Formats: sequence, C-alpha cells, structure tokens
Amino acid sequence: MNWSERRRVALRYTFSLGQGHLSSFLSTLSMLGLVLAIALLIVVLSVMNGFDREMRERILSLVPHVTIHSHQPMADWRQQRATVMEHPEVLQVSPFTQFDALFIRGGDIETARGIGLQFADEASRPLLDSLPGADLAGFQDRKDALLLGAGIARRLGASVGDTLTLVVPGGGLTGDTGPTRLHALYLAGILETGTELDQGVALLHLELASQLAGLGDGVSGLRVVCNDIFAASRIGWELVNSLPVGHYATNWMMTHGNLYSAIQLSRDLVTILLLSIIAVAAFNVVSSLVLVVFDKRDNIAILRTLGASGSDIAWVFVIQGAMIGLVGVTLGALLGAAV
Repeated sequence: MNWSERRRVALRYTFSLGQGHLSSFLSTLSMLGLVLAIALLIVVLSVMNGFDREMRERILSLVPHVTIHSHQPMADWRQQRATVMEHPEVLQVSPFTQFDALFIRGGDIETARGIGLQFADEASRPLLDSLPGADLAGFQDRKDALLLGAGIARRLGASVGDTLTLVVPGGGLTGDTGPTRLHALYLAGILETGTELDQGVALLHLELASQLAGLGDGVSGLRVVCNDIFAASRIGWELVNSLPVGHYATNWMMTHGNLYSAIQLSRDLVTILLLSIIAVAAFNVVSSLVLVVFDKRDNIAILRTLGASGSDIAWVFVIQGAMIGLVGVTLGALLGAAV
C-alpha cells in the first residue's frame, strides 16, 4: 500500500459518519474529548492571563515600583531625584508627600491617607485617567482641590463640589509634637480606579500636602518607575546605595507581591490540572484505536489477503490517530479562542 491508500483507508475509518461504523463513532468521541480539553485549557489560561495583565497594567501602573523614603523630611529632593534618574533602569521619578488625616463632612468622619503628588509628572498621570475631563480641569485649576477615593466619598456621602474639612494631627517624620492643622478643601473629583486605593487614599497637590504634613518645602520621598518591575528589589537596593545615609527603599513586592504570587501559583496549578485532562483525552484516543482494531479484524484480514503488510495496517491506524488528534486540537483551539 502506498501512502495515499493508507490515508484513504484511515479517512474512511475516521469520518464515515452516519453509516453505523463503530470506528467512526469512537473517533468522534475521541475528537470531542480533545476539543473540550483544548478549549477548556485555552479559556481558563486566558482568564488567568487576564488576571496577570490586570495586575501588571492596572494595579502596578497606579503604585510605584520602588519608593525611596527618608528618615527626615527630604528637603533636597530635587538633587536626590536627579541622582535617582541617573540609574539606567529608572524610567520616571516623582516626589510625594503622605500623611494620615481625618476627613470631615458635616457629622461624618473618615480616616484616610493623604498623598501629595506633582500631577504634571508622567508617573502620576495614570491616577488621573479615571477622572472626567471637567473634574480633572477643576482639580488642576485649584490649589486647594482634593481627589477622594470612591469608597471614602461614598461613606462620607460626599459629591463633587462639596467642601471637606481636613484634620491633620501634629507631628510628622521627626516625631515632634506640633499643633493640629485644619484646612478646608474643595472636592474636585472622585477616584474610581477599581483597586484598594479607592478605599483609603486622597490625592492633593504636592505643595499643599507638604504644608499640611508639616514638611515645609520638603517631601516624604520619591516614587520610582522601573523598566523591569521584577527587578524592583535590586534596583531599590542600588538606588539607596547611591543616596546619602538616612534613606531606605520599599517596592511593590512588599505590598502586592502576595497577590501576584497567588495569581502565578493558581495559573500553574490550573495548567497542571488541565494538562492532566488533555492527557486523559489522549489516552482515550489510544484506547479507542485499540477498540477500532478489534472491530476491523475482518477488514484487516481482507487487506492482508490483498497484499497489505503488517506495517501498512499499523500505519493506517497511526494515521487515524493523527487525524483525530489534529482535528480535535484544531477545533478545540478555535472554540477556545472564540469563547
């Protein structure tokens, strides 16, 4: 038998539907098993990859990859910023000031972390992407403007245009006791990032935040964006070594690393589970071919009488198995991609 004859016989055994052949029925079941297994693998891995992408592009775009802190107010932050920017793996550096405060509206009081940023910096722009254009313009035009997380605004019952009282307790980085600072702020917009920032963060202009935190012209530290987020720990260590004594670094792995590790572990476990399902589907193909061989004993005897060799018969069933696998994987991939 030549190869064309082997393929013709294998095609007849595999796709002779509607003629009551056991071989075609078993082949169809085997293909369906592969289709479902491959489609399930693609769909589930796509969902897990979507979680991973959201983690990278949504959450990690809102938090700094590396944060440089100082034990004292960073008055010379412009010089330190220039030093940090000299690192070849650093893309963006922006100053920030953070403090804990009370936000009061009428009789409602909520605690939140105030963060002051220079919103002209590219590193701070992702935080403003969720704001409508009118709210963004109102925030940029007023120095006493405030952006409040959606969760805090909901608990306070505040809406855009309200005036909130900000209460900052005395003290600061130095630990000295000082007077409590109060300031009336205009709520220019509500942040809805879909992350935990909505539940406990309020954004202000850097100058106002430094004034309220009692830092004067200083800042709390520097927010750093790197070209490789997984090298943040090493980059942070190198940056601290390039700065004067009194600085230290944190990175996103300390705050969000457990979440990212959980996503990666879940994806690995799901991959192993789905590959096991595919292995079962492949074993089903092998067992189906064994049953087909027993079903076609009379056909095999006729082919041997006509001159077919044992290798010809073996190749017929190998080609049948390859056709089942090829069709099952192709249809499964198309179904999984469509879903």
